[in-house]
Amino acid sequence: MANLDKWKEAEKLEVSALDIRIKALGKEHPDTLTSMANLVVTYRLLGKLKEGKELEVQVLEIRTRVLGKEHPDTLKSIANLACTYQCLGNLNEAEDLEVQALGIRTRVLGKEHPDTLTSMANLACAYKSCGKAKEAEKLEVSALEIRCKVLGMEHPDTLMSMENLASTYVRLAKQEEAKELEVRSLEMSIRLLGKEHHNTLRIMSNLACIYKSLGKYKDAEELEVPALEISTQVLGKEHPRTLQIMANLASTYRKLKTAKG
Repeated sequence: MANLDKWKEAEKLEVSALDIRIKALGKEHPDTLTSMANLVVTYRLLGKLKEGKELEVQVLEIRTRVLGKEHPDTLKSIANLACTYQCLGNLNEAEDLEVQALGIRTRVLGKEHPDTLTSMANLACAYKSCGKAKEAEKLEVSALEIRCKVLGMEHPDTLMSMENLASTYVRLAKQEEAKELEVRSLEMSIRLLGKEHHNTLRIMSNLACIYKSLGKYKDAEELEVPALEISTQVLGKEHPRTLQIMANLASTYRKLKTAKG
C-alpha cells in the first residue's frame, strides 16, 4: 500500500515535469522523451498499461523520425513497446516489433552482439506467446550456440539461454531434450550461484516437473525434498514459492503411492 502511494505521487510529479518540458523544450527534445519514458515506467508499476502504450507509441514515432530506425534509443523504444503489447495481450503487434528489432540489430551490430542476442530471446518469447514454439526453438538453439562460443558455458547469460530452450522443449513435448538441458543448467546454477539461489530453486522445480512427466517420480522427489528444505529455510514457510514446492511435493507423493499400488 505504501509503494502504491509512492507510485501515485511519482505519477503526479512526472506528469507535471512532462507538461513543463513539452512547453519549454518541445516534444522532440531528448529531455522531454526521457520524461515520457519515466512516466511510462510509473504507469507500468500502477498497472496503467494502456496509458503507457499511448506514450510509448509517441516516443517511438518521435525517435524514429528524429534519430532514425537504427539508433540505439529507437531500438530500446521498440523493445519497450513490444513488452507493453505483450502485457496487454496484443501478441501479433509484439511479434512484429520484435522481428523488426532483431532484423535491425543483426544488420547493424552483427549476430554475436549482446543486444542482438537479447532481441533473439525477446522474439523467441513472443513466438511462444503466439503458439509458435517451433520458431522459438530455432532462435533459442542459435542463441545458445552463440553464447557458448562467445561467453563460454559458465556465463549467466548462457545459463539463461539453456533454461529458455529447455522450456521450449517442454512445450514441444521433447521431454528428454528438456531433461538433459535442465540437468546441465542445475549443475551450472549450483556452481555459479549456489544451492540457495532463487534461480537454482526454480531449476530444481522445473527439472522435477520434467521427471514427473517422464514418470520418474522418485527422481522428482529427490529434487523437491531438498528444494522445500532450502526454500523454507531461506524464504520462510509462508512464502508463495515455498507453498508451491510443498504442493508439488505432495503431488509427487500421491503419484508414488499410486505407482506402488
